[in-house]
Amino acid sequence: MNNTDYDVIIIGAGVIGCAIARELSKYELNILILEKESDVCEGTSKANSAIIHAGFDAFPCTLKARLNVAGNSMMDQLASELDFPFIRNGALVVCWDDSELSELTELYNRGISNGVKGLRMLDKNEVHRIEPNIQNKICRALYAPTSGIVCPFNMTIALAENAVQNGAKFLLSTEVKGISKEKNVFHVKTTRGMFNSRLIVNCSGVHADQIHDMICDHCFDIIARKGEYLLLDKNAGHHVTNTIFQLPTNMGKGVLVSPTVHGNLLVGPTATDIDDKEDTSTSANKLRELKEVALYSVKDIPYNQVITSFSGLRATTENGDFIITEDHRVKGFIDVAGVDSPGLSSAPAIAVYVRDLVDNTFPLNEKNDFVNIRTGIHKTAEMSYEERKKLISKRSDYGNIVCRCEQISEGEIVDAIHSTLGATTLDGVKRRVRAGMGRCQGGFCLPRLLEIMNRELGIDYKDVKKNG
Repeated sequence: MNNTDYDVIIIGAGVIGCAIARELSKYELNILILEKESDVCEGTSKANSAIIHAGFDAFPCTLKARLNVAGNSMMDQLASELDFPFIRNGALVVCWDDSELSELTELYNRGISNGVKGLRMLDKNEVHRIEPNIQNKICRALYAPTSGIVCPFNMTIALAENAVQNGAKFLLSTEVKGISKEKNVFHVKTTRGMFNSRLIVNCSGVHADQIHDMICDHCFDIIARKGEYLLLDKNAGHHVTNTIFQLPTNMGKGVLVSPTVHGNLLVGPTATDIDDKEDTSTSANKLRELKEVALYSVKDIPYNQVITSFSGLRATTENGDFIITEDHRVKGFIDVAGVDSPGLSSAPAIAVYVRDLVDNTFPLNEKNDFVNIRTGIHKTAEMSYEERKKLISKRSDYGNIVCRCEQISEGEIVDAIHSTLGATTLDGVKRRVRAGMGRCQGGFCLPRLLEIMNRELGIDYKDVKKNG
């Protein structure tokens, strides 16, 4: 076996690809992950609702239902092992009058069929006691205590780093241009040369149909569904405690209002099917509509506290379920496609499901030395005075605050650059330690970030990129 031969090549380093890489790294496998962008978590995984769904929305007996509930149950242990923030804050699905009660009851019944724990129907008094800022006209709600919130950046990066700890190799800025198969070996042509593998796992998000069609007959289409969001300052973060959902539609789970694990308030998403799979722009009209729709469920949302807007693309299919299967015509080619919501929630369970598909292709042997623990970057803002003093005594750069909004030190930024799969762009630093994510959105810290990246990476200021 030469250095371009692998047991498994995973195409796509979003949360699904990284979860699968981490799961497969528990076994005696030579694993390569190919990602066309300059960092992990550059696609759908970086721009979503950051919700770990309870599992009441998916239709029973679907992969979405099965893997959502299983993934939700795995999240506490995973967050503990990999050191990323996760909070079970609960969720409410609200309705405005009794004419909608049948839809709410349907969600409750689905949840019970799916095995969601703790579901309850709340009357008006209970709803308003739990969430004082719910609109007065809300009369009933479905309560799901197992719903949670997570940092999708930290989660994806943690999965990727732990996979690398256990021997997986990532090649970033490497786009797949073609796939062929000769005998039992796949040949993957990329912008950085040819790589060979016994098995391919296609986790390429909105481009999964295009990757599939490189080696298999066309059998599914991925629809890019754009969702636009508003992020509010931490001053607004306690406006609601639970994640507040409206009744879902055929376009998704609807507009939500939710706290984030970092203390902000998130409003969104919209849902618009688009042709351009690279279009993550936002529009004034859509954001205006979003503001109005969110106010149907939550009153007095302090929109004067909006600090940024963003959008992401969900990979949807016409059949409405995940596509996770080995193509029957091309043995060893596994599609993990159409993973829209609840993909983030389902990621660890999808990884186990794919592991079993791989095991059916060739038997897996567990490692004796798998490392299940990954430690994240120091968070000085969360430390006590004594803890911070001790850290600064070892490295003085932890005492230099660069991002005032988020209280991020120079030491944390240096760590983000030099960590496993370290940041090479401004967005890469932002996703790892939140420098530039606060109220001023980098207005104050950008010059210092450029200086640090210039110094640590040895690149000219003009060559520092926002993203790939």
